[in-house]
Amino acid sequence: MNQPSHNFATPKNDDSKIQKRLSRLVGKAIADFNMIEQGDKVMVCLSGGKDSYTMLDLLLQKQRTAPIDFTLIAVNLDQKQPGFPDHVLPEYLSKLNVDFHIVTEDTYSIVKDKIPEGKTTCSLCSRLRRGILYKTATQLGATKIALGHHRDDMLETLFLNMFYGGRLKSMPPKLVSDDGKQMVIRPLAYCTEADISHFAQVMEYPIIPCNLCGSQENLQRKVIKQMLQDWSTRFPGRIESMFKAMQNVVPSHLADPQIFDFKHLETQEAPFKDGDLGFDPMPLESPTTDLDKVSIINLN
Repeated sequence: MNQPSHNFATPKNDDSKIQKRLSRLVGKAIADFNMIEQGDKVMVCLSGGKDSYTMLDLLLQKQRTAPIDFTLIAVNLDQKQPGFPDHVLPEYLSKLNVDFHIVTEDTYSIVKDKIPEGKTTCSLCSRLRRGILYKTATQLGATKIALGHHRDDMLETLFLNMFYGGRLKSMPPKLVSDDGKQMVIRPLAYCTEADISHFAQVMEYPIIPCNLCGSQENLQRKVIKQMLQDWSTRFPGRIESMFKAMQNVVPSHLADPQIFDFKHLETQEAPFKDGDLGFDPMPLESPTTDLDKVSIINLN
């Protein structure tokens, strides 16, 4: 199939290592969760932030080298925030010769009308945006919707739900929409925000700031982000261990009767899988969770 022309910057030295690491981790995420399949039309949601620019770049690279054929279409939602530079993304995508579609919906006015002054607008804005993107995916015939959330976003969401929502829930790398009609994927699920930020600086993306609705300093997510950054600084390896825990869930050692049948739990003569050991054995050394050291099967 004909691939879009695309001129990638050529990072040097350590920058090249970050590019390769991001590419490997995106490939691993795609393979682990079967995110992209033969013939898929992937709608890449492009906000103008560092994460979505990086995701688009890496997916374009995978499209060029993958053993399967799939197409990409970049989609941006212009929500009519005052000062939004609506020329930036069309000019950028046109230079890359990437197929794109701009959706214009005045969700800004709706949010400002519904949310009292000084209150957080992100939640309503996100719901409105997600609904419009689902509708757009249907209109474009997209089979997958790619969002630019990364590993740090997933951990932050886990703690947000625990601290403020009373739920053990995060952002999954792959999920089906509420109406069952759309498949959402997060190709950056294994990538760190630090690597993405560095890569975005190297690539000199035309970043559109996410503060067009006005500054909101005391968002709960910012508090969680600061907490995790502090832990990462004071306790190296803790963030990696927490993310690994999200992939090693033991329902019998939680407290949700909906996912484990505590009511009919009985003793037995044979050893019981995941039976109580009091405490799991502590590792002699910090767990190795560097995904770069894992044998990776990707789309290269």
